[in-house]
Amino acid sequence: MAKQAMQSPSPTSEPFWIRALLMSLGLSFMAVLVLLPMAAVFAEAFRDGWQAYTDALVQEYAVSAIKLTLLVAAIAVPLNVVFGVAASWAIAKFEFKGKRLLLTFIDLPFSVSPVISGVIYVLLFGSHSLLGEWLAENDIQIVFAVPGIVIATIFVTFPFVARELIPLMEEQGSEEEEAAIMLGASGFRTFMTVTLPNIKWGLLYGVLLCNARAMGEFGAVSVVSGHIRGQTNTIPLHVEILYNEYNFVAAFAVASVLTILALVTLLLKCLIEFRFAPEMKG
Repeated sequence: MAKQAMQSPSPTSEPFWIRALLMSLGLSFMAVLVLLPMAAVFAEAFRDGWQAYTDALVQEYAVSAIKLTLLVAAIAVPLNVVFGVAASWAIAKFEFKGKRLLLTFIDLPFSVSPVISGVIYVLLFGSHSLLGEWLAENDIQIVFAVPGIVIATIFVTFPFVARELIPLMEEQGSEEEEAAIMLGASGFRTFMTVTLPNIKWGLLYGVLLCNARAMGEFGAVSVVSGHIRGQTNTIPLHVEILYNEYNFVAAFAVASVLTILALVTLLLKCLIEFRFAPEMKG
């Protein structure tokens, strides 16, 4: 009886043909939705040769769009890291009134269309808003300028770091932090020596997701930017303009920059996972 029970198949085991079918479906899905579009981007970008590709990237408006995209990401991502870590620490380690409300606000960008969020900022900071007259008198321009793009990008990306860290911190509990404080460590030292080492991989994933979304954001940025060439166009907006002008080679050439940045991000993630896999599991 015991021998028969030992030879019974595991409830999670499946025949080889089922596993092969599921793997084939998964790979086909990835090929159609990810690999083929990616290949199409580079095929169109190099359709007229290397010279046309490089000419599209060194064009004045393209360089400006690339610089602005990197600038916005360089501002938005660190600010979201600070907010995400602080919010996650507060939510996971402490009990306080308004905790559920804070969680709701963190998830808000996931439920609000980016276009709607952009319109809200135009209504809030535009020339016909309640703050518009004061901003104009003090020569401060938010919408249709870089500050508006940064604010819109921060809004659509701030959940990523927090949502990556909150479940991780909740699972880890607060016993180690409490022990460190009882031994005389300050709050800052406790965070740097206990909390941060425990969340560094979750924080890294949150940063990668936040950075990818910041560089590729279109909807909210499109509303608040004003589409001013050479000033407020990020890479996605510049690609749209080139495509609407039927300049397909240049459009796909600039789009390939975002694709390359995405591939580099994935490569770094895989390298870090491979290099530090034992430590991550531990």
